[in-house]
Formats: sequence, structure tokens, C-alpha cells
Amino acid sequence: MKVRVRFAPSPTGPLHIGGVRTALYNYLFAKKNNGEFILRIEDTDQTRYVPGAEKYIIESLEWLNIKFDEGVHIGGSYGPYRQSERKHIYKQYAEKLVKEGHAYYAFDTPEELEAMREKLKNAGSSSQQYDSQTRGNMKNSLTLPADEVKKRIESGVHYVIRIKIPENTEVQVYDKIRGLVTVQTSILDDKVLFKSDGMPTYHLANVVDDYLMKITHVIRGEEWLPSAPLHVLLYRFLGWEKEMPEFAHLPLLLKPDGKGKLSKRDGDKLGFPVFPLNWNDPTTGELSSGYRESGYFPEAVVNILAFLGWNSGTEQEIFSMDELINLFSMEKVGKSGSKFDVNKAKWFNHQYLVAKDNLTLAELYKPFLQEKGINADINYIAEVCNTLKSRVNFAKEFWEQGPYFFIAPEEYDKTAVKKRWKEKSPEIMEMLASEFEKLNLFDLTTVEECFKEFLEKNNFSNSDVLAPLRLVLTGLAQGPSVFEIMSVLGKNKTIARMRNYKSITIS
Repeated sequence: MKVRVRFAPSPTGPLHIGGVRTALYNYLFAKKNNGEFILRIEDTDQTRYVPGAEKYIIESLEWLNIKFDEGVHIGGSYGPYRQSERKHIYKQYAEKLVKEGHAYYAFDTPEELEAMREKLKNAGSSSQQYDSQTRGNMKNSLTLPADEVKKRIESGVHYVIRIKIPENTEVQVYDKIRGLVTVQTSILDDKVLFKSDGMPTYHLANVVDDYLMKITHVIRGEEWLPSAPLHVLLYRFLGWEKEMPEFAHLPLLLKPDGKGKLSKRDGDKLGFPVFPLNWNDPTTGELSSGYRESGYFPEAVVNILAFLGWNSGTEQEIFSMDELINLFSMEKVGKSGSKFDVNKAKWFNHQYLVAKDNLTLAELYKPFLQEKGINADINYIAEVCNTLKSRVNFAKEFWEQGPYFFIAPEEYDKTAVKKRWKEKSPEIMEMLASEFEKLNLFDLTTVEECFKEFLEKNNFSNSDVLAPLRLVLTGLAQGPSVFEIMSVLGKNKTIARMRNYKSITIS
């Protein structure tokens, strides 16, 4: 049987990074097994629908190079792939369950449901749910005469269809990550399968669509594990037990301190994005940052997420998508939640940044320069990037590491001036500038040789000259090799700055 998996988000807001990881693991599993990967939009809850969310989901996954074989945006043989366009399909299965005694019509009003819960609460019951213990006291087709049920339905009285959970039954779910999970039906409630607005709930639509779309493996978050017994019962009641997919419930993504699930509400509060792209809330106007706009490379984000729950079993940490596909297996996915490590995330991005060619980095850095009114030659920007890239994690950090490549320093590090700028420093800078003026070639090797000869010739120590030289060139106490900086600045800029020390005063 051909492996078929699906990613089935709800368009209720931006796609959380945990959802992206679920999509990634589904994609890796499908491709490893020469299978197919489907995008299905589960928009049965119209009250929570957020305009723009579906487009955001698709754009996010496209940016990350997580590709679908079928879906809302590309079609396929098992469409439609948007549940709101499939609502004509679900009712027949809900009615089939009622007809065969596995579900029933319930006419209870919100007020009656609240009264039931309040009564149970006052009686000291640990459970206030609609289940095998309470359904006999409610208004449903199990307690009302058949003619009364028919009359209510025909007159348009609002009703829902609830599953009839069997009493005193053990339900077993085999999970590819957690092994055999056994649940007693006494803790399950009679979930609503079909709502009064004519839409199915997630539970019914999910099972029906997975069956009709021939899904072989359901890989989803741990938060859906409590629903798995209900889904197993639905497969059984609908006569599809042999076609039931295998389940794998992924471990939670945890906050960096390990205290609780990393949620959508944590966006920007913890100092890093929890969404793949920037999200502008259409209701509140609130802007939440995304990995793309924060300067992360898509390959780095994929690498970060791959390791949040999965381990390759090797010492290797940097993987291409093809390498991940080749090594991925559900057996290497852990049960425990994975803490998000923001420093490790930055480390991954740094690895991808230093591996980029310098012209690519220059194109990324150029817009930041243009915002500051600087229009430099792209090849010069590339040289700057090459000099600084070992010191940055993101393209936006090039400026803070080396503004002096584009603007001569107007201020000088006060601590460095106090420690390193001596009375004889102006004279030394003038003498050294004269030596540099004699050079025909002004590259890294030639400049460094000239500097060493100057020290030897004049009996100066390295500390007499190098720190003051860095100060006049950059205004800073630290940075890349001074000789690298000089070779990038070029002969004219270097000598001009060496002679512009008048604003440095010894305090």
C-alpha cells in the first residue's frame, strides 16, 4: 500500500512553529517511504476562521521548501481539500452511525447543558460531562419517543449528533512512538460529531477524510492523543477498522526553560519568533515576528525543527533536506517534550550563513545599507561580508559588527583610548601611514608584511602600534584582523583615517 500522509491545519490564525514541525515530519516520512504528502485545510469551526490564515499556512510551508503532492492550492484526485467544501459528505456518515446505534440525536439547549454540569458539580462529581452516565437524563433520541424525535427534526429544532460511547469497554491504540495505549471508555464523553450549523466537528470530519483520502499514517501532535480512542471507535463503528491508519503522536515543543508548551501566545514575549513568517493580526492589528523576517534561512529553520524531537543517531548536526529524508524514521522520534533552545537556533543559522557565498550575503545586506542611505558597490559589500561573517548570526548584524567599512568613525571607544592611545601614538600613525603610502599593492599579505617590517625597523612593540591603528580605522577596541580591515578599506581610506586622529584626545 502506498504511504499517504496529510498535514491538516485549521485556519484559525498563524501557523505555529510546532505545527511546522508536524508538517516537516509528515513530509520527511512520506518522502522516505516514496509516499505522498497532502495539505488539507480543516475549517469546520467557522466561528474561529481567520481571514488570511490559509494563505499564510501555504506561504510558510513554501518558504521552508516543504512541498505537497496534493492539496487546496494544487488539487489532486481526492479533493476537495478544504473541509468546508466537503460538508455534503459528512452528514451521511453521521446518519449511518445513528441508524446503526453508534450515535444519537441530542436536542439539549446550552442552558440545559450548563444546568447538567452545575448539578453534577454540586453533587461532588469529578466529571461533569455528557456521557454514558448522564445521557439517560438528557433530551436526546435515546430518551425521547421516536415520533417526538422525528417531529423535532422535521420542525427544524436545533440538534447535534453525538457518538454513543460504549460502557465498560477497553479501547487500545497502537502508537508508533509510544507503543500500546489503553483507555477505558468510562473516561470518554459522548463527543458531538455533527453540529447544529450543518458542519461536522473535527472528530468526524478527520476520520471520514482520512478514510476517503486513503491516508495510511496519521502523524500529529501529542495534544491529539486523548482523541485517538474516539477515532479508533469511529473507524470501528463505520466498518473501516481494516483501513485505519497507523498513529504517531509527536512530543510537545516546550518553552526554553522546559516549563510548559511553547504556545502561540509566547510570540515575541520570550525573545524569539514562534511563527515562520511575520503575522499581522487582522482583528487587533498586532504584529508578531516570524523567522523569515528575523533573518533566519529556511534551511536553518528546517534543521532546527528536525532536531526538536528526532535524533539522527550520528554526530552530524547540519543536514540538507535530502539527507534528512534519507535518515528520518519514526523510531528515532522521542516521547519526551523538546525544549526550544534559542541559542542553538542562532547557531544553526550561523552555520548556514558562513556557508553562503559572499555575493549572496551581500545581496541580503544591501537593503540594510540602503535604509541608511548607503549605496555601495555589491562587490565591496561582498568583501565586507566575507570579513565579518564569522562574527554574525544574521545578515542584519553585519552593520553593528562593522559600520566603519562604510562610514569613518566619528567617535572612539573611550576605554580603548584611555588604555591604548599614548602620547606618541599620533606620531606613530603618521610614520606608519608614510610606509603604507609606498606600497603599490595593498592586499592582506603585503600590508601585514609592511607592518611587521615597520615594527622591527623602529623597535616598536605590537601593542604600541596595533591597538592605536585599530582605533583610528574603526573607532573600536575589537573586531576582525586589522590587516583584513585595511585590505577591504583599501589604501586611500586606510591612510586618510590614520591621519584623522585629531579627535582622539588623551584624558
